[in-house]
Amino acid sequence: MLEAQVSNSLINESTKAQALVLPFQQVGIADIPIVGGKNASLGEMIQQLTSKGVNVPNGFATTAFAYRSFIAGAGLETQLRQLFADLNVEDVQNLQERGRKARSLILQTPFPVELEQAIANAYQTLCEEYGTDTDVAVRSSATAEDLPDASFAGQQETYLNIHGLSSLLESCHKCFASIFTDRAISYRQLRGFDHLEIALSVGVQKMVRSDLAASGVMFSIDTETGFRDAALITAAYGLGENVVQGAVNPDEYVVFKPTLKQGYRPILDKRLGSKEIKMVYDLGGTKSTKNRSVSLEQRQQFAIADEEILQLANWACIIEDHYSQVRGVPTPMDIEWAKDGITGELFIVQARPETVQSQKTQQILRTYRLVATPPEPMITGRAVGEMIGQGKARVILDVHQLDQFQTGDVLVTNRTDPDWEPIMKKASAIVTNQGGRTCHAAIIAREMGIPAIVGCGNATTQIYTGQTITVSCAEGETGRVYAGMIPFEINEVELETLPQTKTDILMNVGNPQEAFSLAAIPNDGVGLARLEFIIANQIQTHPLALIYFDELDDRVAQAQIAALTPGYDDKSQFFVDKLAYGIGTIAAAFYPKPVIVRMSDFKSNEYANLLGGRQFEPREENPMIGWRGASRYYDERYQEGFALECQAMKRVRDQMGLTNVILMIPFCRTPEEGKRVLAEMAKYGLTRGENGLQVYVMCELPSNVMLATQFCEVFDGFSIGSNDLTQLTLGLDRDSSLVAHLFDERNEAVKQMVGLAIAKVKRCGRKIGICGQAPSDYPEFAKFLVQQGIDSISLNPDSVLKTRMAIAQAEQ
Repeated sequence: MLEAQVSNSLINESTKAQALVLPFQQVGIADIPIVGGKNASLGEMIQQLTSKGVNVPNGFATTAFAYRSFIAGAGLETQLRQLFADLNVEDVQNLQERGRKARSLILQTPFPVELEQAIANAYQTLCEEYGTDTDVAVRSSATAEDLPDASFAGQQETYLNIHGLSSLLESCHKCFASIFTDRAISYRQLRGFDHLEIALSVGVQKMVRSDLAASGVMFSIDTETGFRDAALITAAYGLGENVVQGAVNPDEYVVFKPTLKQGYRPILDKRLGSKEIKMVYDLGGTKSTKNRSVSLEQRQQFAIADEEILQLANWACIIEDHYSQVRGVPTPMDIEWAKDGITGELFIVQARPETVQSQKTQQILRTYRLVATPPEPMITGRAVGEMIGQGKARVILDVHQLDQFQTGDVLVTNRTDPDWEPIMKKASAIVTNQGGRTCHAAIIAREMGIPAIVGCGNATTQIYTGQTITVSCAEGETGRVYAGMIPFEINEVELETLPQTKTDILMNVGNPQEAFSLAAIPNDGVGLARLEFIIANQIQTHPLALIYFDELDDRVAQAQIAALTPGYDDKSQFFVDKLAYGIGTIAAAFYPKPVIVRMSDFKSNEYANLLGGRQFEPREENPMIGWRGASRYYDERYQEGFALECQAMKRVRDQMGLTNVILMIPFCRTPEEGKRVLAEMAKYGLTRGENGLQVYVMCELPSNVMLATQFCEVFDGFSIGSNDLTQLTLGLDRDSSLVAHLFDERNEAVKQMVGLAIAKVKRCGRKIGICGQAPSDYPEFAKFLVQQGIDSISLNPDSVLKTRMAIAQAEQ
């Protein structure tokens, strides 16, 4: 009979409910009451997704019936209820004492012989498949775990690299006891679960030898913004526990799901993590696993290759689509993966519904914003949750100091694990030295609605207990800790109440880190994506300094560039990669809406300020109207730099599949110059009209207005740059404080130029919009543009909502 329980043949539901052990092949998502969410999910994937190419290691699970039989047979329920009668989870000492006694009760009670035999038989079957004394992972799976609206992740224990029956039975017994860890008791109490109504299933799964390769976590949704079209993957060397616990700062990769499904290779970002340690098997040692340092050479390499990133992202899509179909609603997933260092294969070892972003309402847009200019940040790290928190810092380095924590403190520590959860819920913010966006601290902070900054490196030495600090996660992917209480505001907008407009409302977006968040603001696309922000902030280096790296005269700059580009033998590829990732991220955030990308428009003095730039730039008396924009692109002194820009744009459109990108040429003085630029772009595979490529021109010079008809023969559309058009119409330098009082886009001369441009371009059947500052600053100027019949208005994100109201009113 016991052997029948672990056979591969299907068994009826009544027998399944009374089984002590079930193989993964015989359980599915409907069996959560029997084997818990984690094990039910593994069985579901083995049954349903193996045929679609998703690899899941085999195994078996003890059942809820086995656990309840153990508790009832030993008469433990009465003793446990008495123990929890005066439980107070707010009192750390009370919680710890009851947890310790409950676990002792379980561990001092031996397993029934029938259960031990059932586990033995199941393990023997697994050994017949994988080899004698096969290594397994032993994980707890509560029957209320991994449900769509609650995450019990990490509440119970996990044991890795377990060999042999006696070690397996001991680990299973410890898993039973771990249903009463302090954090599990606290979590259940706060969520209103009866401690004795929850049962525990133990999952026993063949180990993947990721100790010889890499492992990590991935989400089929952006964890911070809730952007549903991105898959976030983290990776570090060794077993995955270090990533989950936040003991390492892992690599991060972002993949765009819609064009991935179309067969493209849309890796939007690759961020190198420090990956200082890795968890490996403790072969011949006293423990099952141990941590080992990672060599500097390995740390400076990505843990997995691009093909593996894409395969994992594809699996994330398959798993998400399956669970969404089963549940009848979109179901983003939280997935753990591992790479086997012996076979080189990838495996999925866990999958559960994501429980934070997927539960948020899409109808209210809530934004946090600092209202005062902050000082330089004390420290920075990875932002978790787009919020701001502040209070007195409490530096805690040891779990035994938890009783020192006060409600409203900012928790500052090395890293957290589930034992810290009783105080995490009291924190106004959390700051850690270690961890990435998928570590324990990040997951719990999101679930509790608390801002957190992880992976700071030195938080516990730079911040002291009692210091008042502001923790800002509202400035993009980089979280910043400031000294003092910086004033901030919270804005909420009900999106359903916003009016629709005939005029397209686009946004000016420069920072890729903000793109997923900004895409939630009602919009019709991006009217201006500037390369300058990405070059200045993420590349920081003159493109020619990368091409001619070995010939640089400035040795200091050369050393700084080398530090920025580890792993790049060809330094110019660093420029192409970073530019493609940045623009790709913006284009993906707004896909399939149009994203107009302006090619570089630094002036020569600004180019000179980039690393290594002075060697390649002239000294101009008035760079504002000098060697900038189109005139650089075909000039032999910058052609090679422009080639790198073109390579990046071609990768975004052709490899990532983001054909919603429209390219735009700035400061183009004549139609003939426009033709020269198009010819230069064609050399690098960017041919206007091919693969739907449109090329626009900035309308920012009087010549663009006066010769608009001729420019219409060269370009597909126009975007008015009101800043440059104003200064060149009024004949003033907008950088000069002496004439700044004369600068006004509402001047009648400027308005006549704008009106003339719109009329001419519309007569030619081309599109024309505006991406300058004026409509963001002056609602009356936006109203004037609507009256002139402009096709689109591109605004700074902070003025989109108020200007939309003004435009809707003007259209009535």
